Amino acid sequence: MNTTMRRPLILAVLLAGLWAASAQAVPFWGDRVSQPVEVAATALEPGQWVWSPGAAPQGPVLVVVNLDQQLGYAYRNGVLIGWTSVSTGKKGFDTPTGVFHTLQKDKDHRSSTYHNAAMPYTQRLTWGGVALHAGGLPGYPSSHGCVHLPSAFAEKLFEVSPLGMTVVVARGSATPQELAHPMPVSPVDPRTGELEHEPRLADVEAWRWTPDAAPTGPLSLVLSRADERVVVLRNGVEIGRARVSVANPEQPFGTHAFVAQADAAATGAVAGNRLRWTAVAVPGHAQDAGRSLTADGFARVRMPKAFVEALRPVLVAGSTLVLTDAPILPQTTGTALTVVTNQPPDT
Repeated sequence: MNTTMRRPLILAVLLAGLWAASAQAVPFWGDRVSQPVEVAATALEPGQWVWSPGAAPQGPVLVVVNLDQQLGYAYRNGVLIGWTSVSTGKKGFDTPTGVFHTLQKDKDHRSSTYHNAAMPYTQRLTWGGVALHAGGLPGYPSSHGCVHLPSAFAEKLFEVSPLGMTVVVARGSATPQELAHPMPVSPVDPRTGELEHEPRLADVEAWRWTPDAAPTGPLSLVLSRADERVVVLRNGVEIGRARVSVANPEQPFGTHAFVAQADAAATGAVAGNRLRWTAVAVPGHAQDAGRSLTADGFARVRMPKAFVEALRPVLVAGSTLVLTDAPILPQTTGTALTVVTNQPPDT
């Protein structure tokens, strides 16, 4: 074969190789870094997300997807640790509502239906083709039924999610208010996906303590300036709540997370069994890392003495405390959620 004839052949081989490489390339969707924790979910642009795992380093993971908002929320130990823009099923390929448990995880999944399309960080919800995975985020429903996430968020969620994680897919017009508009504390039992109907404190009730609701597991406290409430969660289940008074309530806390560490010299209302509360960095507050929460720093907050005495024995190293300006009390309730089967097909 002469040189003139070889050149087109070589070019064809090179082009075929480039096409094959591009076919295997995995796109990257959405932002590469988190927005600050002060950015509310409803303020996120398509492709934006927030990830703050330090708010609850341990505990069961729960995901809530709101179809009307095109937003997703990740909770660990009942505490909101991430929120993100999503894109769900377009008309004719609607994402089903209901309670699911992840059936399969595949970091490098490719579709057997849609031309070998890349679906990184897949967490399968049904055997019929519905899953969480990284994908396109145009700002409106565009998928064939799956829940598309930003690539970086999908990776982080994949890393912390156990197989069997509960995922609730909700629509505002047909689901309870607590699910349609999730808040810093999840109202869903992470073990069953069922809505917890924990009543508000009565007008004459200062606090409530039900530790037997979750006898073991990691402990998290969430304190809201807006509602002047503190909620205690263990293993993702509420075990107590109390009214608190906040001095200068018009002055924001910001959002800050603290982890309890053993310290024989620790004192103060939230010290527990000689614990020191050390701040962890959250997006937008990297300077918080390592800062201690002192009694003076907590001086704006007053809890019922009897509640503190009930709480103190269960506080251990590794417990977390989140201070937030956001409300944690639901305002209304709605209708029940339809449950969709997650069982494999017969064939």
